[in-house]
Amino acid sequence: RRAIDGYEFEVYYQPKYDIQTDEPKPVSAEALIRWHHPEFGMISPDDFIPLFERNGNISEVDKFVWYEAARQIVRWHNMYGVTIPVSVNLSRVDVFDPALEETLEGILAFNGLEHKDIKLEVTETTYTENSEQVIKVVENLRSKGFEVEMDDFGTGYSSLNMLSEMPVDVLEMDR
Repeated sequence: RRAIDGYEFEVYYQPKYDIQTDEPKPVSAEALIRWHHPEFGMISPDDFIPLFERNGNISEVDKFVWYEAARQIVRWHNMYGVTIPVSVNLSRVDVFDPALEETLEGILAFNGLEHKDIKLEVTETTYTENSEQVIKVVENLRSKGFEVEMDDFGTGYSSLNMLSEMPVDVLEMDR
């Protein structure tokens, strides 16, 4: 857990399974942040992420998740002898941060991880806001060895046609 601006946050991990085998098996995880409110209990990211985007603190929240995910990958490796990749979200603000690559590289180096160990999720709506810039950033991250996933496909205005222009490795469909 960590306090950011007086709010207490914790990262949880949702397993991702390979279901194309006889017996489904976990192959990675997704880092999910939760806000523990002293009065209202656990608050959904759908409710607090827009607040942090508006007040300019979303990058601090995201970096907390990235650091925690990297530490968890190392913990699992030390406990079980396997590296379980973790997907983390990049907010709109992160995608346009000139220090993004340096920050991610620093987290990997500090924890002795490889690019394939952290998967980067970019939402569909981020792609639709300034697609040329987002595509450049994503292509650069992919050229460094990061896997990029488009999260929440189907929530915005994207079409299947648009997918041919998007440099993504994984497409996560919305509910």
